[in-house]
Amino acid sequence: MYNNIDLCKKEARGWYFHLRDFICQQFENIEKRFGSSKKFQYKTWDRPSRGRGEVSIMHGDIFGKVRVNIFIIFGNLSEKFAKEIPETENNSVFWVCRISIVAHMKSPFVPAIHTNTRFIVTEKCWLGGGTDLTPAFHDEQEKNFFHQELKKACDQSDLSYYPKFKEECDCYFFLPHHNEAREVGSIFYDYLNTGSWEKDFAFNKNIVQATPIIFTRIVENKVDKPWTEDDKEIQLIKRSKYVEFNLLYDRGTRFGLMTNGNIEAILMLLPPYAKW
Repeated sequence: MYNNIDLCKKEARGWYFHLRDFICQQFENIEKRFGSSKKFQYKTWDRPSRGRGEVSIMHGDIFGKVRVNIFIIFGNLSEKFAKEIPETENNSVFWVCRISIVAHMKSPFVPAIHTNTRFIVTEKCWLGGGTDLTPAFHDEQEKNFFHQELKKACDQSDLSYYPKFKEECDCYFFLPHHNEAREVGSIFYDYLNTGSWEKDFAFNKNIVQATPIIFTRIVENKVDKPWTEDDKEIQLIKRSKYVEFNLLYDRGTRFGLMTNGNIEAILMLLPPYAKW
């Protein structure tokens, strides 16, 4: 358990809202750089005695649909779901602060990206999160660049993190019914608590702050590449597997549904269009 959980909650809450503003500005800058004036629209939801959140969404000329969701929820887990969450068997009280970013791009050559981080408190507490890239067309150079930059961010905290969290990602983002990975691999971590809040939260910051900067470079390399309707068809079919993963296996989606979260916010990670 970290020392002074209330201070940890306060720091997490404040930084996640700061991060939301930073990411929205970064993505609006991408739109502006390519001649678009599209902006994020913001919507607040509030459930007395259960929590609140803010949804930020933009339908742009470069971003087909991008959303940045942040929420703080608390209460008691159901008896059934409590069996799945650490340290809630005897005390079902929980508190969660989470930010989640998902971008689905108009160009089929620009990959989708997903990043999230969360701080969860039960009788135990931990940080979790990760980031992953989902291209419709494989690009080995792009994949290597993405991994190299994530490794740099991980190495700032601990040299063991990148190989360990890459392996966790490869295991997690996998579609058993298709027997294939959802994406090109990246990093995923959960139940992170080394006993040092400062170290763990600094790692969280490094990963999530680096992601929009890395992604901006990927967008710039691909956004002007001409594409056809056949290319778009391949992208839409690839998106269907993204949808399947998030509805069948994603922990964040399941947690939101099992804690009576805001349905609109939970399902806004889905792409605007997909095909099966």
